[in-house]
Amino acid sequence: MPGTNLTREEAQQRAKLLSVDSYEIELDLSGAQEGGTYPSVTTVRFQSAEAGAETFIDLVAPAVHEVVLNGKSLDVAAVFRDSRIALAHLAAGANELRVVADCAYTNTGEGLHRFVDPVDEQAYLYTQFEVPDARRVFASFEQPDLKATFRFTVTAPAGWTVISNSPRDIPLGADAPADNVWRFEPTPRISTYITALIVGPYHSVHSSYEGADGQSVPLGIYCRPSLAEFLDADAIFDVTRQGFTWFQEKFAYDYPFAKYDQLFVPEFNAGAMENAGAVTFRDQYVFRSKVTDAAYESRAETILHELAHMWFGNLVTMEWWNDLWLNESFATYTSIACQAYAEGSKWPQAWTSFANSMKTWAYRQDQLPSTHPIMADIRDLDDVLVNFDGITYAKGASVLKQLVAYVGQDAFFKGVQAYFKAHAFGNTRLSDLLGALEETSGRDLTAWSKAWLETAGINVLRPEIETDENGSITAFAVRQEAPALPAGAQGEPVLRPHRIAVGLYDLADGKLVRGERIELDIDGDLTAVPELIGRTRPAVVLLNDDDLSYAKVRLDEVSLANVTAHLGDFTESLPRALCWASAWDMTRDGELATRDYLALVLSGIGKESDIGVVQSLHRQVKLAVELYADPAWRGQGLAIWTEATLEHLRAAEPGSDHQLAWARAFAATARTEEQLTYLSALLDGSAEVKGLAVDTELRWAFLERLAATGVADEPAIAAELERDRTAAGERHAATARAARPTAEAKAEAWASVVEGDSLPNAVQEAVIGGFVQTDQRELLAPYTAKYFAAVKEVWATRSHEIAQQIAVGLYPSLQVSPETLAATDAWLASAEPNAALRRLVSESRAGVERALTAQAADARA
Repeated sequence: MPGTNLTREEAQQRAKLLSVDSYEIELDLSGAQEGGTYPSVTTVRFQSAEAGAETFIDLVAPAVHEVVLNGKSLDVAAVFRDSRIALAHLAAGANELRVVADCAYTNTGEGLHRFVDPVDEQAYLYTQFEVPDARRVFASFEQPDLKATFRFTVTAPAGWTVISNSPRDIPLGADAPADNVWRFEPTPRISTYITALIVGPYHSVHSSYEGADGQSVPLGIYCRPSLAEFLDADAIFDVTRQGFTWFQEKFAYDYPFAKYDQLFVPEFNAGAMENAGAVTFRDQYVFRSKVTDAAYESRAETILHELAHMWFGNLVTMEWWNDLWLNESFATYTSIACQAYAEGSKWPQAWTSFANSMKTWAYRQDQLPSTHPIMADIRDLDDVLVNFDGITYAKGASVLKQLVAYVGQDAFFKGVQAYFKAHAFGNTRLSDLLGALEETSGRDLTAWSKAWLETAGINVLRPEIETDENGSITAFAVRQEAPALPAGAQGEPVLRPHRIAVGLYDLADGKLVRGERIELDIDGDLTAVPELIGRTRPAVVLLNDDDLSYAKVRLDEVSLANVTAHLGDFTESLPRALCWASAWDMTRDGELATRDYLALVLSGIGKESDIGVVQSLHRQVKLAVELYADPAWRGQGLAIWTEATLEHLRAAEPGSDHQLAWARAFAATARTEEQLTYLSALLDGSAEVKGLAVDTELRWAFLERLAATGVADEPAIAAELERDRTAAGERHAATARAARPTAEAKAEAWASVVEGDSLPNAVQEAVIGGFVQTDQRELLAPYTAKYFAAVKEVWATRSHEIAQQIAVGLYPSLQVSPETLAATDAWLASAEPNAALRRLVSESRAGVERALTAQAADARA
């Protein structure tokens, strides 16, 4: 929407002028079942440092009826434009503003989202305000450093439940409100973006966390009634309580809010949102069908991530969005650390999962032309909206793990404790945290911060080993390289200090076992390791063992040969994950041919016990063969992979996670007539795999592949939807319809997304997912030109979330050719997109360029 941006300079000027005391917000949502708009009345009390000064408050609303500043009515037509209300002639000291407006329900997952459940035909609402969307619901000073208290009063349909950040305030006697009026206690001082309302006839389960010294925190879990039978509340409460205990011990600061609700809501764009005391999650985390333990681990990490935010982000909040990384990195690091170290955790191997998924995301992001320092330069809201990326989350968390190794875990958490005590309910900058850590660790972090947080790019670490005729090591050093940054990236490559471990692994009874581990600091281009001189050369030398630092790791020739032959034979999961990640990284960089990567995976995946690693390998192999293989060999590679998935499916332990994962892998790639006939038989029950439950979600996975290959037609999709008349079923049906291999199906899908604008966010995402099929390159080829003809207008006229789905999801990534690069370059030169859209399109272009390089490498193999 034009006029909704806010620059850093504007925010700084406003923060210098104002401090905000309180908001009182009254919303009449009694018409929510019908939708449209709703009355919003905001009363803001704030202080101005100057008499006669001017400022503005933010509001995105179809209509504003009344603006009253310090008792004086302002001309709405004169003061409300470009989503701002101009406020002139402020009083020195206390000011009071009242804004009466009509605000709009959305179906984009931004502001106040409205969804109607097809099961009970009831409306369900929730707010999503990060980054700048509280202003879609009430007039607000929309920046994180203008904290205030918030008191919500909501009128809702009778019988509905309303949840907010604070408990409901229910006065006794004559002052008690009507049953459908929900008045909440004021919040502590928090930022606008973590306020929340969740409204509707939600199902709930309640419990409490009982801590030391009589601490009792009410806990609630909410979902739609149509998901209630699948809600495993006890498991969610268990993870939550574990997080409360571990975080309060490590942070030495009690949970700072009055209660803790977790709400699983429909059509949510992200994984979750850390609203103070009222965390929202995408309701796909309420599992309708069997999932692997990796899904439960991922859900638990998300639960802990959001809980960590109650301290880091909510209790203490960044001053401006350039420190967004610190919010997200800290929550990511501490959530994984809790899973890895907390007593009784079900996932002590959490750092394996982190290395396997989060760090590969970071490495991928850091090699794009948009790569940026962890501490990014956020000039305005447009910048931050596209900065929720692999650097902000995963690289930042990797670097925090490196920092913990550098200063020590005890010193790290003592610094964090001092930081929370000093800045509770305030705003901070990075320097505030680093100062606290320097105090507790005794280390000067200036150089560390400059090298790690203020520069972009990845280092490469290689061992340089010399041995004598007896196999004894005569020289050992770690070579550090700083590859050139991607074309178009800002900055220069730099060498960094790294705290790493070197693991020495030997073969014993066919297993790779670590015999020795050395931990050291490396810096500069070459660091000698004299401790290893005189030792017998092991089978495998693994740099960055235990994954302490953030770097690409390469193996020497002897180690590479042994890892290639025995990758599945490491006794521990983390070194396996590190070697798998290194092989994947080499494949993406064109150092390892795709066909050789496929052979490596097939030689070792059968021995891989970690289900999360197995599922990542499934995704990576499919992507590699589809995009990075020489097109002349691609068909052969796909045939090899598909046959392997079927063999592993049939051989897997009945009822196991591995069996389910292989069933999904087979369904994603089945292609021959025989394979598709078998997939159809699994769907209709005429064939069975012992122990495999073909439940609702697996049925859709099978049907979507059958639709994409032309085996299943519209009546088959309609019949499956009739079996699953739910919101999830509607999304799956939309995917299956868009996946059909006909020009008509593609035209219909394209029109619904690009030419129409009525699809809810989650349905649009489903349609895009079905539209893009790797088997349909020729069918999709005409849409390259259509994409470039439409994308700028889409960006200008749709909300951010909707526009980003289209800009990224419909980019012609499957058309791996110089012509696609040329078409992209021509559009970038002529269309003059804004910085955010330019970034997204440039990142997609980089994917095509990388695929061309990898295809050429595979063709040479």
